[in-house]
Amino acid sequence: MIRLDELTKNKEKYRLQFLLAKPFSYLVIDDFCDKEKLTQLYNELPEIQTKSRDYVFAANKFEKSKFSTVSPLFAELHNDLLSEEFKSFLKFITNQEVFIDKAFHGGGIHQGKKKSFLDMHLDFNYHPLHKNWYRYLNLLLYLNKDWKPEYGGHLKIQDLRTSESHDIEVPFNRMVIQLTNNYTLHGYDVTNFPDGMFRTSIASYAYMEHQYIVEKPRTTDWHVGEGKPMKQFLASIYDPAVKIKNKLFGSGTAKNQ
Repeated sequence: MIRLDELTKNKEKYRLQFLLAKPFSYLVIDDFCDKEKLTQLYNELPEIQTKSRDYVFAANKFEKSKFSTVSPLFAELHNDLLSEEFKSFLKFITNQEVFIDKAFHGGGIHQGKKKSFLDMHLDFNYHPLHKNWYRYLNLLLYLNKDWKPEYGGHLKIQDLRTSESHDIEVPFNRMVIQLTNNYTLHGYDVTNFPDGMFRTSIASYAYMEHQYIVEKPRTTDWHVGEGKPMKQFLASIYDPAVKIKNKLFGSGTAKNQ
């Protein structure tokens, strides 16, 4: 499914693009998968019913982590993402010992339905179930067939240190590999997709294994704009509230099967 030969052939170019990108390291790869196979996979996409638990800071966002069971083509994509060849590619472009979470915790199929949005945020840093796994990359394969800029849903990235920002278009068969750190804000504005079309991606997350915890573990850290005092207050208490909830009831994200 993934055009692994093309990635390997162009890995030097991709490494430079990733490391030199602004406002922080990211990489855009078009025609990431075999077009014919990905089109067939698109036609097999289910409508996801499990809603994200980011009720205040996101709207109409649905998730399914166990996507390999949808069809043989989804299983093929799942296996390619976890393959040694793709792992080697990621290690080369980042110059880090990274690996993709085989459980796709928080990842898998993401669907933004009518008027969906996702506020700017920093992702959780240490894996909720593997305490020494440090999240290093987001990998987002977009499945927005016949996408047009006026539909919105651009991936917005912003460096929290400098406020420098960039909007990335999200057409079909585009992979965005994005650094995650304590300054890598990202999200998307309210979408305007036609009825029956969803902002769809397959998300996977790459980690590094830390011998020592080098950052204070955090959950999602939301950053909302001025003029939204209630959201700003809720953002300020989100991290401790989620940590208490997870300790008592476990991670809700892990249940989005």
